[in-house]
Amino acid sequence: MQAPAKASGLPGVKYVIAIASGKGGVGKSTTTANLALALMAEGQNVGVLDADIYGPSQGMMLGIPSGTRPQPAGENAMKPVSIHGLQAMSISLLIDENTPMVWRGPMASGALQQLITQTQWENLDYLLIDMPPGTGDIQLTLSQKVAVDGAVVVTTPQDIALLDAKKGIEMFNKVDIPVLGVVENMSTHICSECGHEEHIFGAGGGQRIARDYDTELLGALPLTLEICAQADSGTPTVAAEPESAVSLIYRDIAKKLMLKVQQQASTAPAMPQINIVDD
Repeated sequence: MQAPAKASGLPGVKYVIAIASGKGGVGKSTTTANLALALMAEGQNVGVLDADIYGPSQGMMLGIPSGTRPQPAGENAMKPVSIHGLQAMSISLLIDENTPMVWRGPMASGALQQLITQTQWENLDYLLIDMPPGTGDIQLTLSQKVAVDGAVVVTTPQDIALLDAKKGIEMFNKVDIPVLGVVENMSTHICSECGHEEHIFGAGGGQRIARDYDTELLGALPLTLEICAQADSGTPTVAAEPESAVSLIYRDIAKKLMLKVQQQASTAPAMPQINIVDD
């Protein structure tokens, strides 16, 4: 997989961040929704693009009512849906929620390209892209069509999840998208009866992979019923309980992410200026 020769920025968007994992089932979409809300709580204008064409979940996680459709904006554009103060777009807003996407890779990539180019985002500081699992057509399409400012890789401490997370990091390295950090989900389990804390999926995996790839562990989330139940209900934790311990972890991750993005922007090479004068 070769790095794209050129990608273009999105109108109305300052920074584009991919939230990814090499493996499904590690809480990537839940992290995307809560991180978007956490960034908004830090005073940022935030959008969410659900790039999982085959298994979109942001519509449900953000509580977008069934049957909601984006409003048209001119002949070839559409406005994102507003929910919880966020701007959101997903293929699930354009089809019946029970319709399976029985498409080959090029068709799915084409659908993503339309979502990217035809959504009229309005004055966003951050657009978070909820990526599907894997390292295939969708990821390559994104790297070719959008100037992605960085990626956050989500994993669990389990060895098999870490193995796939490494593949995700390697993919971003090959397409020249900087990995800004790692989020470790299901880091510990705290018994609701006795309060005992246990590393049921292993310990320190997120920290190890961050160290191995010279990036940062942005935060670690516990395995709790509330995070899952609140996302399933359409009101993610940061919206449902903004002052809870878990919400404060997401807020801390958001602050670290903002700092990483600003640091990267400040070290990016400046565009050359050409001055034309009369000799």
